[in-house]
Amino acid sequence: MSVGRENWGSRFGFIMAAAGSAIGLGNVWRFPYITGTNGGGAFLLIYLGIIVAFGVSLALAEMVVGRTAQRNPVGAFRALGGARWAGVGFLGVFTGFAILSFYIVVAGWTLAYIVQSLRGGLHSTDPKVLEAAFGAFVSDPVAPIVYAGLFIGLTAWIVVGGIARGIERWNKILMPALFVILLVLVARALTLPGAAQGLSFYLVPDFSKVSTRTFYDAISQVFFSLSIGMGTLLTYGSYLSKQENLPSAALTVVLLDTCAAVLAGLMILPAVFAFGFNPSAGPGLTFITLPAVFASMPFGAVFSVLFFTLLAIAALTSAVSILEPMVAYFVDEHGLDRRRTVIVAACVCFLLGVPASLSFGLWNGFTLFGKTWFDLMDFLSNNLLLPIGGLLTALFVGWAWAQPAAHHLSNEGKLHQPWSPLWLFVLRYVAPLGILWILLSSLLK
Repeated sequence: MSVGRENWGSRFGFIMAAAGSAIGLGNVWRFPYITGTNGGGAFLLIYLGIIVAFGVSLALAEMVVGRTAQRNPVGAFRALGGARWAGVGFLGVFTGFAILSFYIVVAGWTLAYIVQSLRGGLHSTDPKVLEAAFGAFVSDPVAPIVYAGLFIGLTAWIVVGGIARGIERWNKILMPALFVILLVLVARALTLPGAAQGLSFYLVPDFSKVSTRTFYDAISQVFFSLSIGMGTLLTYGSYLSKQENLPSAALTVVLLDTCAAVLAGLMILPAVFAFGFNPSAGPGLTFITLPAVFASMPFGAVFSVLFFTLLAIAALTSAVSILEPMVAYFVDEHGLDRRRTVIVAACVCFLLGVPASLSFGLWNGFTLFGKTWFDLMDFLSNNLLLPIGGLLTALFVGWAWAQPAAHHLSNEGKLHQPWSPLWLFVLRYVAPLGILWILLSSLLK
């Protein structure tokens, strides 16, 4: 273990922080609309199957690399695999910058919509009115950037505090709050007149709606939701004690992440059906359709504030986990001061977020490879960088570091794990095939 390196104060703190890393916009914003556009229940079933098939294995692979090396992504791969594998860690750090460049923009929208909900600015049942209001806001050259700056400032403030006093302490507050708000909103959605139709759409599979796109979206959602391939779980694992039961911890984190996604669907889709809106509204489901739903129900303003607060919390806990690997790299490998490193990294992410925000307004006509800056960063991150990072991690643990991985996973033989050969089989064959399919599908679209 590195001299002076921080550790989590408790197992619960690690679970909350790692769950916060996984539970983000991917669960509350992306999962419901992806489910809606893919026909509901069949997509949910396929998504859960992929989580079981290789999502858990990949999450566990990242954690065991981090805990064994007790280093950041670059240092961990270099220590365990030599200089030729260090590039996998560099890819994870770079992916973090790419993701935060557009993530903070969407997260800033959630802060703005909390304010709008409090002011009553979203009180309309007409999606066209709300669509116009949303379009006017995101195309504004100033306001969204200010909110993105506020959001990255909050993220940096938490990360500056370090592991136990910053990330762990705040996740122990924010994650329980997130689940409380989520359960309140689910209870309200399920008690709305007409919610049964949405519940049926969400939980009863209709396999006639399944296509290759369904599987592609499900695999992509697993990566986006679990934060696989960007070094966050690896970095969080590096602050763990080597006596921790890692498989149990990893399974708990994945279960919490999956529960959050499933509950988000239960919160949104029955409400959308209850008021006769379109569940396949795409990304606009959150910022256009849902405000109309809230305006249609009693005490809708209260539930609107609760929902966007939930969304902001989810975004914040994930953003913290994305920023930490960058900071850990510069602190571990170059001995830089944490506070200064956080400030510089946050400023770089903010500057990269400016063109992402302006992509909806002043710079909408400026494109690279036929995509705006926002769309390009989104595509690179979710369709290329995350899958490549996950693929290389699977190959490293499954082939190059297989026996040491199984040994360290069992706490050097102290834990009985007869299933570890199956885990390695998944990393060697199942996960790479699924990931390669994503990559080829992305490139051939």
